[in-house]
Amino acid sequence: MGATMDLDQPLGSAGARSLPADALERLRRQAVSAVESGMPQSHVARLFGVSRKTVGNWMRAYQANGELAFRPRRRGRRAGEQLALSATQQAWIVKTIACGPPDDAGLPSLLWTRKALTELIRREFGISLTGGTIDQYLARWDVTNRTGPLAHPDDCEPDTLQVAWTHPRDATGVERMHALIAVNHRGLMFFVASEHPFTQAQLGDFRKRLGVALGHDVRVRIRSWPAPHAELLARWRLSDAAIMLR
Repeated sequence: MGATMDLDQPLGSAGARSLPADALERLRRQAVSAVESGMPQSHVARLFGVSRKTVGNWMRAYQANGELAFRPRRRGRRAGEQLALSATQQAWIVKTIACGPPDDAGLPSLLWTRKALTELIRREFGISLTGGTIDQYLARWDVTNRTGPLAHPDDCEPDTLQVAWTHPRDATGVERMHALIAVNHRGLMFFVASEHPFTQAQLGDFRKRLGVALGHDVRVRIRSWPAPHAELLARWRLSDAAIMLR
């Protein structure tokens, strides 16, 4: 007999993640249905014994992915387990990122994000990864660094994005590429990558895409920049008053 649960009882300290897959799917469906019927998310959270943040996450996932949002995803692998992506798959992904923004790859995004990478990997390889696992791969490829200049996004003002120029490994794992990464105060990340150093035109396009992606004009605070390209940064700042140094 399949696992069942009493939705009149709170989930307790174990939380929704402790539920069997079929029970968790049913819980998500009922919570989303309750919110769509007009019940406040805080009331839904109390009714089903989960946090308001969890209900909010379920609603955003449903709005973005529809029915797929109800199905529990396979959780990220623990350290020491076999990687979800093979070396060949990782090399292909890195090469695709370096070839241009996600809309060049047929994805409905102007800049690379965790979500865009998740969609790319699911489309090409049929593998669903969590946001946390995507972050692990970005760190593995040296796109991001958890102790780097963008490690504390909450230090940033709400209308400002912190930006760093990093040097990920290329598809061979030997040579270095170039990446522009922007993070807002909530930790939402956008980036582009290239096999060659960025030009002033590419910098301008990056900021324009940031504004469109966020739905409003943004200011940029530079947190890390390679010294050999200091003159390029100076020209960018002269041409755009919204570019600031930290």
